[in-house]
Amino acid sequence: MDASAETPRPPLDDVMLSMDVVDTLRQDERIALRELSDEARRKQLIDRLREIYHGQGIEVPDHILEEGVRALEERRFVYEPPPASLQVRLARLYVSRWQWGKWLGGGLAALVILWIGWQASYVWPQAAKEQRTRIELTQTLPRTLNTVYSAIDAETDTAGVLERAAQLRDSGLAAAEAGQRIAAHKAVEDLETLLDELRLAYEIRIVSRPGELSGLWRIPRVNPDSRNYYLVVEAVDTAGTVLARPILNEENGNRETVTIWALRVSKADFDKVQADKLDDGIIQEPVVGVKRRGEQDVRWRVDTQGGALTKW
Repeated sequence: MDASAETPRPPLDDVMLSMDVVDTLRQDERIALRELSDEARRKQLIDRLREIYHGQGIEVPDHILEEGVRALEERRFVYEPPPASLQVRLARLYVSRWQWGKWLGGGLAALVILWIGWQASYVWPQAAKEQRTRIELTQTLPRTLNTVYSAIDAETDTAGVLERAAQLRDSGLAAAEAGQRIAAHKAVEDLETLLDELRLAYEIRIVSRPGELSGLWRIPRVNPDSRNYYLVVEAVDTAGTVLARPILNEENGNRETVTIWALRVSKADFDKVQADKLDDGIIQEPVVGVKRRGEQDVRWRVDTQGGALTKW
């Protein structure tokens, strides 16, 4: 039978008293250590302890006082911190988790909010924009280019116009395939402009209204000894609506969209119209050109000189 098991354990009160004795000694540990240096001083220390407890109305048996002194010597009730190690650091970190955990949790929550905000404000919209651009370049623009070209093909049988339309379509398709969005859109715009032009049908008529010029002449700067002759005209469709047309002003090189412009003609045609108007104030043959649907160019009835004015 184990001998340690036969040794009776001290009563709890004795243990508590011994701990109290050690605590009393530790309150002035320097004196306690000094008085424990020999047996005589040890006895004096026990006497002092007895007086202290007696003054408090507590009667402590001598064996308890001796046991307390012995416990102090053996550092029995002194906490000895474990040596520093990774396990100790982890244990202390775990014990203090409620202190640093709330800060860590708050920091993580802030990071999550920032991440979501970044995704929502930039990443997701950017991804959606890139997806729209990809669909536009691979599907929308090619489909539009082919559709407009097909409409032009159905609108005209003029070889030169169809060749120009095919060039625009092919350049737009190549730009879309290369990811050149602006160039592809420009090709679509040019094709649509060509289609709109083909669908127009109108006459170029000499303006013959009271208070408005029907013709004029100018002395060119490059040749002061000559004259340029012009008929003032406008484009009128089959419904009688005056159309705005893009006209290149030969004097300043600017292209302007106007409803009335001066068309440079030969002196013979100018003189003919002038004589016609001077006869009775009415121009008998006001139509100088016809633009038919499906055609790009105007069919002129006068000898045009390839120039025009938008201001005079």
